[in-house]
Amino acid sequence: MRTSKIVLLSSAVLVLACGGSSGKGAEAPTKVADVDEAKAEAPESDKPASEGEAASADSAGGATKIPTECAKKDDEVCLPDPKFVKRLCAANFPSVALAMFANGTPWTRAYLKGKTESWNASGGASENVQLEFDEEVLVLVRRKAGKNQIQVGSGSGYDVIRWDGTCVSLEGPELTFQRPPAPKTAKVEFKSLDENTKDKLRDDKTINDAFLSRRNECQAASMGTVSLKCVKADAKLSGSIVDYVRGGGALPAPSKLP
Repeated sequence: MRTSKIVLLSSAVLVLACGGSSGKGAEAPTKVADVDEAKAEAPESDKPASEGEAASADSAGGATKIPTECAKKDDEVCLPDPKFVKRLCAANFPSVALAMFANGTPWTRAYLKGKTESWNASGGASENVQLEFDEEVLVLVRRKAGKNQIQVGSGSGYDVIRWDGTCVSLEGPELTFQRPPAPKTAKVEFKSLDENTKDKLRDDKTINDAFLSRRNECQAASMGTVSLKCVKADAKLSGSIVDYVRGGGALPAPSKLP
């Protein structure tokens, strides 16, 4: 009889314990939203930036600045952070291109040895484009054939960015690093630039005059009518922008970054 009472008492304690545990779970369920909010508010860990990465934050949100230092030097060719380059060449960032071509930037300039057809091999637009003799470009990537890879053409090449913000792939022999007397550029499309870049450029009288002239001469361009005067005014506006950047003109940080 005494043994039966002990068994019954133990069973009652077990039932109460289980019931209490179940009740506690029902009263205080885990909130996923609270966990997410805690993660969002938690500060990021401070990590020392390696060379070339301090100005190009490779977080999930993308770059916060344009790189200002070489991530790698390959035979004295200064190459930007490859992750930044991948994002840069996946779309078109003409204002970023102007900032990279500005005086004082470390990027290696190269020039076309002749008129050349090329394509974007970095994930952007794939149509062929025409580059002019003596056109100036910036080297972004140096490509070399691996030991076990079949060599095609010269076996080496470069991915470069043009003044208009497009990236193209070129074979090594198509480029020279010797600056010609009067380097050419791809046409800079004023309308494609970031708004803050446009505003800053128009503070310059020469550029503003060229802009107003181009607007006056190209009014019918939206209807498909492009006159010779419009073509010349368009080229003059592009040239005035290039001269401004080459001359050390100030530029704002692009509002649209890779």
